[in-house]
Amino acid sequence: MQDYTTVQGTATAEIEEKKSRFIANVSFVDTEQAALDFLAGIRAMHRTARHNVYAYVLREGNRVRYSDDGEPAKTAGLPVLEAIQHTGVTDCIVVVTRYFGGTLLGTGGLVRAYTASANAGLQAAKIVTVRSCVSVEITVDYALYERASLLFQEAGARLEEPQFTDRVFLKAVLPAGEEAPLVVALQELTRGVQAQVSKPFYLPF
Repeated sequence: MQDYTTVQGTATAEIEEKKSRFIANVSFVDTEQAALDFLAGIRAMHRTARHNVYAYVLREGNRVRYSDDGEPAKTAGLPVLEAIQHTGVTDCIVVVTRYFGGTLLGTGGLVRAYTASANAGLQAAKIVTVRSCVSVEITVDYALYERASLLFQEAGARLEEPQFTDRVFLKAVLPAGEEAPLVVALQELTRGVQAQVSKPFYLPF
């Protein structure tokens, strides 16, 4: 599996166009069911809204879906989808809720409004890269704790909270393939103690 970019958690943004309110809700979703559940939650939250337009892009099955939800064809769902694709994220859904303000926007106006709303929501979201990572673990004497911590930091590893008992247990995460110099440096520092390296796993880094 290759590294990929997605959103972390959820985000919301709102714009107004000729008294129509456009509320974008963005969320991480990694299955179609999760996307549909999020959509159902937004629809329940905005029962009185005229439209709940959506688009989502999933790594699972390379699935892409969008809906204009009653707006003229290709004026709403497609612009939202294009905003997602332009950002380069996957495993992401954007739902844009419209409360009609009484003034018709026309097809061009709708495209601009839905594009702007989706972009605002995506800009409000925290975008992360999910990478192949490994964890590196080692137990050291208290006398070596500070120097070992410094080696982790210099390697660009994300150090977890140390565990203090009669010795100090250190665990950190860093991108897979970058651990070898750290393991060697720790072995030299501890005069032979071999750090434990996990199998690769994926997480935002």
